[in-house]
Amino acid sequence: MALHLSWVFVFGILGNAVSFMVSLAPLPTFYQIFKKKTSEGFQSIPYVVSLFSAMLWIYYALLKKDAIFLITINTFCVFIQTFYIVTYFYYGPKKEKIVTVKLMLLFNVFGFGVIFLATYFLKNPSLRLLILGYICMAFALAVFVAPLAIVRKVIKTKSVEYMPFTLSVFLTLGAVMWFFYGLCLKDMNVAVPNILGFIFGVLQMILYAVYKNHPKKTVEESDPKLQLSDHPVVVVDVAKLGSDVNAVIPNSTNSNNGGNNGGRTEGNAFSKV
Repeated sequence: MALHLSWVFVFGILGNAVSFMVSLAPLPTFYQIFKKKTSEGFQSIPYVVSLFSAMLWIYYALLKKDAIFLITINTFCVFIQTFYIVTYFYYGPKKEKIVTVKLMLLFNVFGFGVIFLATYFLKNPSLRLLILGYICMAFALAVFVAPLAIVRKVIKTKSVEYMPFTLSVFLTLGAVMWFFYGLCLKDMNVAVPNILGFIFGVLQMILYAVYKNHPKKTVEESDPKLQLSDHPVVVVDVAKLGSDVNAVIPNSTNSNNGGNNGGRTEGNAFSKV
């Protein structure tokens, strides 16, 4: 029993550490937004989705009662994603501010509100936790599928400039840590999504090894339809679900466990699970 608890502690700490660093990846982008006094060219949806994911996992962890490490990392994600959203909103053009407000109302107010009301008042605590766990797992799985857009882009352009190797390594490590954390905790809602996260992380590193020395080929040369942006899309990590969504990653940095869009976006999607 003591050994079991010690491994939960070890993987919980490691998962928090990795997800913490992934969550800070968008900071250079927001420094550029601050310097230029404009967020034009970027989109807010990765940060809104990451905040939504973190809220879900905090709610789940509070009901579960023995998942303190899910609470710690996702509480940090709530604060950092809120900071990103506020900064974006302050410097964003009027049209993008309206879009951001709509997204916040859709995901963080209406979406979370519906899930909360649909589960909190269930009389059976086990059923409540079961349903909420399935919701969190489904959301995390959806977030981990997001990098497929970048994988396709890398193969099409034969260029890894949109897929930083360091970020791929950290996302893969995060998936491993949270998988074993969920396994030791006997919580498949945490463990299962990170299997997919690990597979996609390894796939990204393999693609990097294959194309890292390949001559650069622009998106326009390969396929005009793939003119997504100057930044890739990665969505959040489980716990990393934070998450971290992957998000879109600027060339110099990285936004989960994590969105795919046509404008320049960045962040970790998903929540850190």
